[in-house]
Amino acid sequence: MNGFPWLVATVLIVGTLAGCGSAPPLQPESAPEPTKAPPAAAPALPPDDAAPLPPAIQQVKSRWVPVRWADLPGFADDPLHEAWNAWLKSCERPGPVFAPLCAEVRRLSIAGDAEQRTWMQQRLQPYRVEPLAGTAAAAHEGLLTGYYEPLLDATREPTASHAVPLYRPPATLGARRPWYTRQEMETLPEARAALRGREIAYLADPLDALVLQIQGSGRIRITEPDGAQRLVRLAFAGSNDQPYRSVGGWLLQQGLIRDASWPGIKAWARQNPQRLNEMLWSNPRTVFFREEPLSELDAGFGPRGAQGVALTPGRSIAVDRESIPYGTPVWLASAGPSINLQRLVLAQDTGSAIVGAVRADYFAGWGPQAGELAGRLKQPLRLWVLWPK
Repeated sequence: MNGFPWLVATVLIVGTLAGCGSAPPLQPESAPEPTKAPPAAAPALPPDDAAPLPPAIQQVKSRWVPVRWADLPGFADDPLHEAWNAWLKSCERPGPVFAPLCAEVRRLSIAGDAEQRTWMQQRLQPYRVEPLAGTAAAAHEGLLTGYYEPLLDATREPTASHAVPLYRPPATLGARRPWYTRQEMETLPEARAALRGREIAYLADPLDALVLQIQGSGRIRITEPDGAQRLVRLAFAGSNDQPYRSVGGWLLQQGLIRDASWPGIKAWARQNPQRLNEMLWSNPRTVFFREEPLSELDAGFGPRGAQGVALTPGRSIAVDRESIPYGTPVWLASAGPSINLQRLVLAQDTGSAIVGAVRADYFAGWGPQAGELAGRLKQPLRLWVLWPK
């Protein structure tokens, strides 16, 4: 739908009477005609299909085109209760548009899928997300990628096997923008001096440190100097404000690999240790962390996203906030070799690479299995925002 006049569905009911226009002849009393059953009434259209659609809504980077609930693929089949925890999290820090609905969202947390589905249809209007430019059907498709929370082993002090530091933000971070590049942090005396004493823990593999910085957070099993182990979360606490450059893209441009997946990148690094720093320094961006305790309750959710609430595996996405505001429930559809998704998700995070109207990063969870999915997820995407009526 490209022009956006209000669409009105009109139901035309035509009743036809046999012999209309003249009185029917009388039948003999001895042979009365059997009474015919009245014709079956046409099924009533649900309010969603009968009501006029509202006008389109324009955001900074997207246009929202109103659609019917029936246009959402798989809406009748999604186990909505699985997404309700993510919605409850969004209601911890709701924006002004969704705050009035949060009391009802909380009440419905113990309801069944059917009641939740009916409430959504009564209170929300779906809109297809499109780019501002381009109206072809292909323009409605975007890109879905994935991210996750790594789970890594670390030591509190440097050892022969664990010597790659992870840092808190340096005190001079705000005084210099952008801050030192990744290469400068490892080679310039003034940058190294600014980082001294800011170490949180040490990893064994510099590529694991890079993955942790790209994902923005992770779970770390730290071995303390006395041998005790603690599971903590390293949460995003800032960056050096340098641009992100893909090391996989750098390897492809150099003609050094054909497989830019993380297994392919790690295989190349093992075979070419003398060029490891060259590859790592091709990405000038780095991330600083803060250490957070990880309680049993916190361990059931992911890190806090840009909305300020904990992420829910499989039900939280990162978006471009100039296309979709934080806290918005979104219907997501994506089919590809990695996974087929038709489900309710919540826009609760963002990322430096998540730019554009139909663009999302799918939070897969934590640990190796989530990392495997996130590492290979790159497939077409369609999005619908669910906005209060």
